[in-house]
Amino acid sequence: MAPKRPEGAGAFPIPVESPAPRPPDPAQLYAALDLGTNSCRMLIAQPKGSQFHVVDSFSKSVQLGQGLERTGTLSRASMARTVQALRICQQKLKRHNVKRMRLIATEACRRARNAEDFIRTVRRETGLQLDIIMPEEEARLAVISCAPLVSTKTEQLLVVDIGGGSTELVWIDLSRVPNRDRPRAIMRLHTGFHTTDSPFPAAKVVDWISVPLGVATLRDQFRDVEDDAARFALMSWYFEENLAEFAPYKDEQARAGFQIVGTSGTVTTVAASHLGLKRYDRTKVDGLRMTSDQIDRVIQTYLRMGPGGRRRDPRIGQDRQALIMSGAAILQAMMRVWPTDRLSVADRGLREGLLYAQMSADGVLEDGPF
Repeated sequence: MAPKRPEGAGAFPIPVESPAPRPPDPAQLYAALDLGTNSCRMLIAQPKGSQFHVVDSFSKSVQLGQGLERTGTLSRASMARTVQALRICQQKLKRHNVKRMRLIATEACRRARNAEDFIRTVRRETGLQLDIIMPEEEARLAVISCAPLVSTKTEQLLVVDIGGGSTELVWIDLSRVPNRDRPRAIMRLHTGFHTTDSPFPAAKVVDWISVPLGVATLRDQFRDVEDDAARFALMSWYFEENLAEFAPYKDEQARAGFQIVGTSGTVTTVAASHLGLKRYDRTKVDGLRMTSDQIDRVIQTYLRMGPGGRRRDPRIGQDRQALIMSGAAILQAMMRVWPTDRLSVADRGLREGLLYAQMSADGVLEDGPF
């Protein structure tokens, strides 16, 4: 399947995971829900200065896209699992009396023939109205969520968001933006990739692409390959083939001033494995920089473990073990193609981007350092 492309060729506040010191005013609460191909995730947060406090959260693997590659539809079982998870989200929203919210669905619902029926079922069963967003908005939300991790020395930036059903890549030229303003220039992209009327130095989106291959869909493409190592190699090669028309891929890029920021469960899991964490710690993972050699060593360890060993590894676990190698194949392809030996790890994604966009539009965040 050919990647989706546009017709033409800031930082969100760092979330503070501890609860607010007193019950928050419901009028100040915002919610963001991201229903992907594999997971359902929600954050409820309260603006505080130029940042925000996370008041409540939810995350569950629902495997909404299970079987979608083969049938073209969402199965009854996957829809039932997802509705059950969304009921929990609805209860949390009701408990906190949240009024401002953005609830989105991504690749699985974009592709499924029965997606509109599913959206109506969700509305009827939970009262929640899901908005199926287009690839450009998904890419934009991923970019602004990662803005705090952008180095002031970065001139060429690649943000990679590895999802369950698709992978978004955005290439941004920051060379004409003053060094100190580069992260904030990324933040300003929340209004759109092609905004031209800003009085501030602008980050230029050179190209972006949404490849309809994520950890779940890429795995399904090669499910019939029995050998673990062979399946991994084929997945990495196949993903790279799907990048051939991405404009910056065609030309040699300078190594200096180039940065890749990766956001996904795959990236954070590889980082946790590299650090040898017994228990996941976001404060140690988010913002970590890993070399390509370190990433490769973790991937080789995963391959030596085999499916059984990966399932028993506490950093991977039962739910993620079936998806970690397809995600690792995407990650390896990234590090092979572009001129850097380091990856910045982002434990953040669409939910944070949604929160930032809502709060920024309402003007409730202070314009301070981030």
